[in-house]
Amino acid sequence: MSNALQTLIELAQNRMDDAAKRLGALLASGQAHEQKLEILVQYREEYHNRFRAAAQTGISPEAWRNYSTFIAKLDEAVFEQEQIVARAREQVVAGKQAWVDERNRKKAFDTLATRQQAVEQRKEWRAEQRVTDEHSAKLFRSKQEAAQDDAGDTAAGTPPAEPSGTP
Repeated sequence: MSNALQTLIELAQNRMDDAAKRLGALLASGQAHEQKLEILVQYREEYHNRFRAAAQTGISPEAWRNYSTFIAKLDEAVFEQEQIVARAREQVVAGKQAWVDERNRKKAFDTLATRQQAVEQRKEWRAEQRVTDEHSAKLFRSKQEAAQDDAGDTAAGTPPAEPSGTP
């Protein structure tokens, strides 16, 4: 695999890891915002129940106004927190998509590297096969030439040459 492709794969892996970290942070932040919303809604419900109980037993107009004002502020806080939760959910969706995009980019580079390795392996196999074929052909030619020499010597009446101990 080429150094340039290896560098691209490493960069893609780093970007994918960074996207995963950002997604994790977005998920954690989103969960924290949702928990805060749950607490606000629960507190608003409890306070509203206290207001109803107090109204049934009778409360002064000032206490009524205080309860109403505070419940209105809680409603506003709940609404604002719902907006924050909605934005956090959108950010999580975007973070997931960013991670998927980075993962797909990394997969594309990995596929490219696999294809490049396959091409290199085929080239190596062909080169090895060519060397083997050339060697086999050379041996075959040598045997044919030796057989022809032996046949020519026998036809001429000379016995085949004995191998000598000296080169």
